[in-house]
Amino acid sequence: MGFKGLKPIMYGGREVWPLVEGGKGVSATNHLSSGAWAAAGGIGTVSAVNADSYDAEGKIVPQIYDALTRKERHEQLIRYAIDGAVEQVRRAYDIAGGKGAININVLWEMGGAQQVLEGVLEKTRGMVAGVTCGAGMPYKLSEIAQRFNVNYLPIVSSARAFRALWKRAYSKVSDLMAAVVYEDPWLAGGHNGLSNAEDPTKPEDPYPRVKALRDTMRGEGISDDVPIIMAGGVWYLRDWENWIDNPELGSIAFQYGTRPLLTHESPIPQQWKDALRELEPGDVLLHRFSPTGFYSSAVRNPFLRNLEARSERQIPYSKVEAGEHTVRLDVGVKGKNFWVAPKDLERARAWVLEGYTDGLRTPDDTIVFVDPIERDVIRKDQADCMGCLSHCGFSSWKDHDDYTTGRLADPRSFCIQKTLQDIAHDGPIDENLMFAGHAAYKFKQDPFYSNGFTPTVKELVDRILTGD
Repeated sequence: MGFKGLKPIMYGGREVWPLVEGGKGVSATNHLSSGAWAAAGGIGTVSAVNADSYDAEGKIVPQIYDALTRKERHEQLIRYAIDGAVEQVRRAYDIAGGKGAININVLWEMGGAQQVLEGVLEKTRGMVAGVTCGAGMPYKLSEIAQRFNVNYLPIVSSARAFRALWKRAYSKVSDLMAAVVYEDPWLAGGHNGLSNAEDPTKPEDPYPRVKALRDTMRGEGISDDVPIIMAGGVWYLRDWENWIDNPELGSIAFQYGTRPLLTHESPIPQQWKDALRELEPGDVLLHRFSPTGFYSSAVRNPFLRNLEARSERQIPYSKVEAGEHTVRLDVGVKGKNFWVAPKDLERARAWVLEGYTDGLRTPDDTIVFVDPIERDVIRKDQADCMGCLSHCGFSSWKDHDDYTTGRLADPRSFCIQKTLQDIAHDGPIDENLMFAGHAAYKFKQDPFYSNGFTPTVKELVDRILTGD
């Protein structure tokens, strides 16, 4: 028995603890961490988002994109993604040794998501218990799961999103929907499903939202035995005591994304692990700089502060004299047809004196001012785009039809593939995106981690099961 009567559930044909390791893309989880989580009796999650593959000596294969066109680089990316995820699943399955279960996680918004998912499932038959999938509306998830006879676990942030998926697609493959992941849009790390109706500055209590999700599921005839997995902000099970065995909510499981980062098996570099111990409340920022267009949560390090500062050096313009745009912009841009407000002209001239000499147009009819080094990095990253997203605001890539979003590339964003690959493979943590959930400050407060203690995954799972 776990904390307060937490009981194992049946999943993938065996009993497992209702504790799920969140799959963190681009090598922040790998076979070591997810295999160990399954071996400890939980559900481990291999991320199938640009996972690492290995050469004959066991060294990580660097993902180099040398093809000339974006479309060809995108095809390289898909090959890397399939090879890497297949290798990770096989290794995780071996480590699990028949205990727990191995899921894979994909983002529907990643470039070539369907091709990658099908390629991985084709080559790992019998090893993957289920597929979790969010970031977008993955209507096709259920039919893919049916074709490969695996469970699927949609990730949603509201009852409304679930209802749309169920009505359009999932009701036809109801027997393989093993659970529904409720990912709290204010508390989870990484990309979040905040809708336009929700205020990013006003977090809502997850209980009524999860109860609404269960009520919706019941209304569609879905059994209370199909768990809702609470994801985002989960640290101590004792904080969730009234959720366990609660008839209002039905079966509940818990997903851990942030806590497993600080274990022996966690593949993230030591400097990232060390940084997690120093975080304070409020150090994780819910922001909108991601090229996906989604809100996402990451540590407010110098990389993120730089993006915040860049967006503050921004003024609106029009191509003709109109309204308050009565003066011509004479700095940062070539040509005479940029009309701005007089107060913005003053601001632009001041930025140029500070060294931010280059004005770059954004898709929102604004100009953002950067220094020449930043300008060159932005241009190079945009030119090097390898199509890692289905739609990318930063490079204007899209992974189908004519391969362009038709919008201007957005210099306020960044190449997410480059920065996530870099931080996961020992790049400087101050110069890259560092995803984390909003409870990450608890590493500093939780006595379990005092005196620099780093648990194994098994020690972490055992600790979680005590309620701490």
